[in-house]
Amino acid sequence: MGELRMPITYIPLCGDNQGAIFNATNTVTEKCTKHMDIHFHYIREVVEQGKVCLYFVKTDDNPADMLTKNLARDKFLNCWGQLGIAFQG
Repeated sequence: MGELRMPITYIPLCGDNQGAIFNATNTVTEKCTKHMDIHFHYIREVVEQGKVCLYFVKTDDNPADMLTKNLARDKFLNCWGQLGIAFQG
C-alpha cells in the first residue's frame, strides 16, 4: 500500500470469537493453548507490534457470514447491505 501512496498504520481485523481475540492479545501462554504450534502465535507478535488491531463484531452484525454460511434471506440481505451492495428485486 505504501507503493500506492496509501500508507496504512494498521490492519483492522474483525472477528466474532472472543476466545480467539483474547488468545491473540494475551501474551501469557495458558495451559490450554500450549498445544498450539508456534506459527499460530504469529498473530500475537503482529498485534504487539501494532500492525494488526483486533475488533469484536457481534455474530448478528458480521457481514462475513454471507461468505461462510448458508443464511436465511433476511440475514443474507442484511449482510449484503452492510457490504454496500444494493439489491434490486
